[in-house]
Amino acid sequence: MQEAQALYLLKRMFGAAVAAADPMRVVADRLTERASGRTVVVGAGKASARMAEAVEDAWGPCSGLVITRDGYERPLRGITLRSASHPVPDQRGHEATCEMLNILDSLGEGDLALVLISGGGSALLVQPAGNITLAEKQQVNEALLSSGAPIGEMNVVRRHLSAVKGGRLAARAYPARCHTLAISDVAGDDPVSIASGPTVGDVTTAADALRILARWKIDPPDNVLRHLRSDPSSLNPGSPELSRTSFEIIAAPSQSLEAASELARAEGARIVNLGDAIEGEAREVAKWHAAKMRAIANEAADSGRPLVIISGGECSVTRTGKGVGGPNAEFALALAIEFDGRAGIYALSGDTDGVDGGDEIAASIITPSTLQRARDIGIDPAASLADNDAHTFFARLGDQVITGPTLTNVNDFRAIIVT
Repeated sequence: MQEAQALYLLKRMFGAAVAAADPMRVVADRLTERASGRTVVVGAGKASARMAEAVEDAWGPCSGLVITRDGYERPLRGITLRSASHPVPDQRGHEATCEMLNILDSLGEGDLALVLISGGGSALLVQPAGNITLAEKQQVNEALLSSGAPIGEMNVVRRHLSAVKGGRLAARAYPARCHTLAISDVAGDDPVSIASGPTVGDVTTAADALRILARWKIDPPDNVLRHLRSDPSSLNPGSPELSRTSFEIIAAPSQSLEAASELARAEGARIVNLGDAIEGEAREVAKWHAAKMRAIANEAADSGRPLVIISGGECSVTRTGKGVGGPNAEFALALAIEFDGRAGIYALSGDTDGVDGGDEIAASIITPSTLQRARDIGIDPAASLADNDAHTFFARLGDQVITGPTLTNVNDFRAIIVT
């Protein structure tokens, strides 16, 4: 396989992974019957506007409200659309969440709340618990994002600082029936971790949240500490307010990896799937992938067929530098350094939502010449990695994939081709 063929295959695989999670493909077949009373559609996440569009495509104009990330808007015929900031929540998200709660408060026993949830909902659904202010919640959120904490632990803290997460959104709809359609962006597809579980109960405690903050050396505002130390009770999965809820995952990372694998198999490649639940520090995950590749690379040469190693999950970055980067770009740069120009190896690492970290960059690509081309124009790859400046690194090489908003989110996609 020549370099142009390898790069084309990587981009097509990434496109197949994204397409497999397009709400227009997966929503309509999973819709329940509308209620005998009122049916309202609410939701939050990077895919929520596209999910709402799919609902109205099947049902016609509906009432309700969804909140999505700036740039992920879609034309809706009846459902109100609000945009807000991600990954750090803002006042617009807070105001839109208040609107949504007012809608849910108006429902009765014969009504239905259809809830559309996807990755990004944690930042977009904003209603601080107790006396916590939005500014205090923003401070904790920013610290978590820079700490290197895995997304599951971030979401534990988020649930205990929220009046809507951990089942509390569904509780506001009770006694109406509440049915959730979710697109998963988390390892293991645990419902309570998708957008911090606004419609499912939570078995964690405020003490768990305090331990996580301590583990990642985050010093929260005094008001947040007071709230957590008061040990506010979680909404347990068995709570009466959740007795009329149901939850269904309609797209997941595993399905996207399989779609990409099918495409590569059709091109004659052999697939090694490392799983869709890989988490950890981006540069350490890169070392692990490199070790896996070395252990099986001889098989590719022996068979005469290209080998494709794929994986999903969500990496994190502990920011110590001042550069511009994201977890996938940092993974790709660390992987390039691990391979050190080894011939016949090509890789792509990207986020299926089209945004790696805080930048509108979907993915980064490496080739055997990546490090040498960088050095030829005066870039030190190791220094770029140390400064968390991977986006700048790949931008200067022209090795970024920019898709714009993909309108879905099943998290990271990684593929390594060994020829």
